[in-house]
Amino acid sequence: MKTFPSPEALRRLPFGLADIAVILGTLVLLALIARVGAGTLVSFQPPDIVPGIDLNPRNLPYYAARSTLRMFIALLCSTVFTLVYGYIAANSRRAEQVMIPLLDILQSVPVLGFLSITVTGFIALFPGSLLGLEAASIFAIFTSQVWNMTFSFYQSLRTVPKELDEAVTLYQLSHWQRFTKLEVPASMIGLLWNAMMSFGGGWFFVAASEAISVLNQEYTLPGIGSYVATAIAAENLPALGWALLTIAVVIILVDQLFWRPLIAWSDKFRLEQSASAQAPESWVYDLLKAARIPRLIGNALIPVRETVNQVLSGLTRPKPTAIVTDRQQKMSDRLYNFILLAIIGALVAWALHFILTTVGFAEVLKTFWLGVLTLLRVTVLLIFATLIWTPIGVAIGFNPKLARLLQPVVQFLASFPANFIFPFATLFFIRSHISIDWGSILLMSLGAQWYILFNSIAGAQSIPTDLREMASDIGLKGWKRWQRLIIPGIFSAWVTGGVTASGGAWNASIVAEIVSWGQTTLTATGLGTYIAQATAVGDWSRIVLGIGMMSLFVVGLNRLLWRRLYQLAEVKYHL
Repeated sequence: MKTFPSPEALRRLPFGLADIAVILGTLVLLALIARVGAGTLVSFQPPDIVPGIDLNPRNLPYYAARSTLRMFIALLCSTVFTLVYGYIAANSRRAEQVMIPLLDILQSVPVLGFLSITVTGFIALFPGSLLGLEAASIFAIFTSQVWNMTFSFYQSLRTVPKELDEAVTLYQLSHWQRFTKLEVPASMIGLLWNAMMSFGGGWFFVAASEAISVLNQEYTLPGIGSYVATAIAAENLPALGWALLTIAVVIILVDQLFWRPLIAWSDKFRLEQSASAQAPESWVYDLLKAARIPRLIGNALIPVRETVNQVLSGLTRPKPTAIVTDRQQKMSDRLYNFILLAIIGALVAWALHFILTTVGFAEVLKTFWLGVLTLLRVTVLLIFATLIWTPIGVAIGFNPKLARLLQPVVQFLASFPANFIFPFATLFFIRSHISIDWGSILLMSLGAQWYILFNSIAGAQSIPTDLREMASDIGLKGWKRWQRLIIPGIFSAWVTGGVTASGGAWNASIVAEIVSWGQTTLTATGLGTYIAQATAVGDWSRIVLGIGMMSLFVVGLNRLLWRRLYQLAEVKYHL
């Protein structure tokens, strides 16, 4: 097996060799961004015609670059949202009571629902430019990435080791110092693996996000997702094969040039007293460490960084805890509860008015029963995904060599757009006489199961090496090892994976419960089919009812099950 030179060996090379590689790589990256980004600045005003997709394989590198740029912009926006939203929700009890249920609801809303609502606003924000459609596409990808990352960061902040939290309080660090020195580092491994999962999941919605409907006019943005959709519509198998090969190449390049270096860098954030026995490796990360220019730039920016830290630390110094009497606390709680009840009452009144004037109670009972059937599919999916992927994730997380071997594989499987496989799966169900009521579980799992795998990997990697060595020294094996070390160590991460897999499965049910092959359509009985059929005929009252019922199921499940598991993780199962 070929190995790359270590950073120490690279430093012994003539001055500037590693730096030349870094400079050339940076210039190439900037040139690509400029070249690809220029395509988003063309003039556009509905109902102008956007140039169609050319199925010539020579266009695939450009289309792939356009889609990849959208994915990374959405990832950047998702990261900023995650840090802000997750921090507020984790550090304010009152805010948490509103923000986490709201996050549950937002996670349950289908991605294309966001797109249909916001596209007109984005076009108005950038009049006369294609940037409006680009922003709408990026926003759709953003909504497919951000909820999983936010849940992960929020849960990590709620399970920060108590002794570290007490040390930060004892030294009276500012809120900014606490955020940068404790909270972000403590959540880095879990956040990184969930960001990787979210980025891969974003490919699922690339095709839909690149085909946008405005004023009953369809516009197709250049991208690999729209290329695949055009190839499928044209029944052009060679073009589809070239597109799938291009997706595979893009996934591998992104893994090698972006995710693998980040994983190697994040190893220093492990919460343990001894370094991991076998740290993850990356030739790009070794090259960056060997180069002198990144260090010189970092040293030159030290004064700026120190100034920013001083300013933000001064603005966020901990305030003396105000003495609140029991009477004041009770009045505050009563005011908060009154406002919350008023909001809930207004929503209930609007819901009753909506039901009485549009769909009727019989339709509500029908959608509730359909929701129960979809809930059973989601439950079966979660059970099987946990039993299959949790042991695999732990094995990958505990073994760096296995991680180096399998990470690109699982990254590829998670990133591959599962909806491109649906037509072939439909043909298999037809020929095998498999009911879509059961087959839809498999289709839903193609997009949702990876959340459990990636969180299991992150949870296993977060277990300190000294605890693993101690467990081996005292002879913990088999089920005892799982009971005493692995389950407590990964429980918090598994809960995050479970809640996001559950939300992803509900979202995927809309495209998994009704699938087609040619003139044959297979339809499962469930809430996803109900929403898909209502959307196809433009029945907005039933679309609203279906999405509202799905949100109630997701929020209710999170309140009754996942929230209690979160609390168990905070109280019992964290380092």
